[in-house]
Amino acid sequence: MQTELTPKAQATRQHILDTGYALVLNKGFAGLGLQEILRSSGVPKGSFYHYFPSKEAFGAALLTDYVARYADRLNVLLDRPGTARDRLMRYWQAWIADPDDPAAAGWAEGCLVVKLAAEVADLSEDMRLVLTHATDRLVARIAALITQGRADGSLPAGAEAGALAQCLYQMWLGAALLSKLTRTDQPMRRAVVATEHLLACEVGDMPERNSR
Repeated sequence: MQTELTPKAQATRQHILDTGYALVLNKGFAGLGLQEILRSSGVPKGSFYHYFPSKEAFGAALLTDYVARYADRLNVLLDRPGTARDRLMRYWQAWIADPDDPAAAGWAEGCLVVKLAAEVADLSEDMRLVLTHATDRLVARIAALITQGRADGSLPAGAEAGALAQCLYQMWLGAALLSKLTRTDQPMRRAVVATEHLLACEVGDMPERNSR
């Protein structure tokens, strides 16, 4: 069990994670060497191993930190006034453009799920589990918003909320990947239209959620 860190040590550990996040977004995880992390963060190898016993442990910690920050950001976004439908569409729009800074890239641009999901699935079980649990919680949050929207009248009754939420999230992950390939936000803008259509459908059978 890791001993409690001093404020200074916590700051150093966070600095390594913040530096690693920028590097991983640029190079991926497998292509990023430990020496580059050390050089960019300005910490010696011994200090790195004081906080992370291995590169894989660093990767799991990086994803855990990212997931926590994403959840905080999502809470702020969804706590703003509006119907459940308003808040749900606000979230999808945030993938394209940051609502707090219109000049900045959307959330999808800095998303480690988009960047690493396929890579870490075969690379690290610990990292895979961090992302799996995070996406499960996010899909549940989307499903809850769909249920709330049907209760407040902003969404019509329709497909089972959990299945619809998973379908939407999978569509958006694919759209984000296509946006990276095409270097345009058009796939995600088309996903907005498809999302509005799926949410407006009053009837229709969605396939039940299957285990990954």
